[in-house]
Amino acid sequence: MPSCSLGRRRTQKHTEDHMTQRITLRESVLAALGNNYALIQEDLGAEARLSKKGMTFETESWEIQGVGHLCVMRMNAFFGLMRMETAVIAPTNVDMPLFNLDWVKAFGNETQIAELYDTQLQPLPSESHKAFESVCEQYADVPDVPPAEARWYDNILYPCSFHKKGKGVTEALSSAAQDYLAAYIELLTNAPACDSHEKAAKVRAFAERLFAEGGPAVDQVTKLFGEQTAKRLILQHMYGVR
Repeated sequence: MPSCSLGRRRTQKHTEDHMTQRITLRESVLAALGNNYALIQEDLGAEARLSKKGMTFETESWEIQGVGHLCVMRMNAFFGLMRMETAVIAPTNVDMPLFNLDWVKAFGNETQIAELYDTQLQPLPSESHKAFESVCEQYADVPDVPPAEARWYDNILYPCSFHKKGKGVTEALSSAAQDYLAAYIELLTNAPACDSHEKAAKVRAFAERLFAEGGPAVDQVTKLFGEQTAKRLILQHMYGVR
């Protein structure tokens, strides 16, 4: 849909370790948000689980009371050889960036992405960037994802976002995601209230353009399930657009 030193002790654990247990994005975001906010799960009906051509998508969403919208989407394909998990926090009641976490494992390679998008009414204070930059610095020795072609959203993607990829780095990637999430939640709990209608309009504009412009994930979902279902999955379920 829609860069970052481990200490010497943690660096030693970057070798392949099949016993390493990854903490899922679902577990991480529900625990982090549940400690601070009431979460009201939404009924997605039949669209909570969609399968076609060997690919299964499981989607859950919640209202984060006083904040906005949360979505977790999981995908499994090729008999488990490819798995994906996405978590999106889309604030509409407080003036914070839209937050996207992606994890992908495909044929032994793992990718972890943490992205902040400028969907605010007022700029994010420069001092607020420091917590995210610190996480990026802590994990600087984990390889970056090779640069991709330019996307329309690059100009609203905060540079303190990160994109990491490698083999045998499960623990590091999982820890990086949790640390980045913790930094975001700390800022979220102190974020200023804002006009919810104006803020929701910013999220809507982002989601609608993301769907209109397309991309690998959007295009795949549209091809599998049709435009109307894909539009509900992306706009309504993922970003909370009503």
